[in-house]
Amino acid sequence: MLEDYSFADYILGYVIDGAMDHAQITKLRNLILEKLETHDRVSLYLEDRNITKFTLSAAAMGALFPIEYAHRIDRIALVTDRRWIHFLAVVDNSLVKSQIKHFTRENRVNAVKWISEPILE
Repeated sequence: MLEDYSFADYILGYVIDGAMDHAQITKLRNLILEKLETHDRVSLYLEDRNITKFTLSAAAMGALFPIEYAHRIDRIALVTDRRWIHFLAVVDNSLVKSQIKHFTRENRVNAVKWISEPILE
């Protein structure tokens, strides 16, 4: 299941529950691309509420999307207790201009604060 929330006009929030498979990651990707049709740049809040399984294709698409659209994404806040996702965030952050930051579920309030801060250029 994928729930979406709007923090601000350009900030998209998604809470993911259940299986993160090809269909789910494609749906998430399409929702983000739809928002990019009306905004030059966006920021993303992605929370792992209770993902029961990940497929390899979903993990690959999730890791590659920020690289492919780095010029259109300002910030990505990843909220999860899974260390391997934190590791992917560190790797992606070293490859893209977007700011990608990971937070534990306990620190989700800090993630919301960070994603909501204005971008200073």
